[in-house]
Amino acid sequence: MDALLSPDPGLYIWTIVSFLVLVGLLKAFAWGPLLRAVEEREHAMRRERELAEAARQEAEDIRRRLSEKLDGAAAQAEEILSQAGREGSALRERLKKEAEEDSRRLLEKSREQLSEEKARLVLELRREVAALSVQAAERLLKKSVDARVKEETLAQFLREMDSRGAKGAGGRA
Repeated sequence: MDALLSPDPGLYIWTIVSFLVLVGLLKAFAWGPLLRAVEEREHAMRRERELAEAARQEAEDIRRRLSEKLDGAAAQAEEILSQAGREGSALRERLKKEAEEDSRRLLEKSREQLSEEKARLVLELRREVAALSVQAAERLLKKSVDARVKEETLAQFLREMDSRGAKGAGGRA
């Protein structure tokens, strides 16, 4: 009984060495690839946003060209016939509204896709971090946790992360 309570320097050293080896392995095989994956996702999202902006700009150019063409057609129609001028003006307004609506829908769709992708990535990252944390805890404790306890722990961790995320998001909005 006394042997359990007395400190053993050799045990301390091997515990520290084991811990440092575990941290090194996690850094080499878990955090690096995980961070690279997050950076790749971020890059892809940035690329999608740039494509959406280019599409919006193209839609704006098309709208501008259509508006210029319609203005010219309306001026010609007014010279020939006043009613043709009124019809050209009505057509111009309808096309302008359609072009604006199209660009607005495209921008909204892009924002929704970015928001969905971000939410999906956050959820995926939380799950991976939770799984890695449980694995690290299992190894540190040197005992295996049965599947039911592991699932309960993961679920509780995700609930806590979601509640923290909701508090943080509420403060930013």
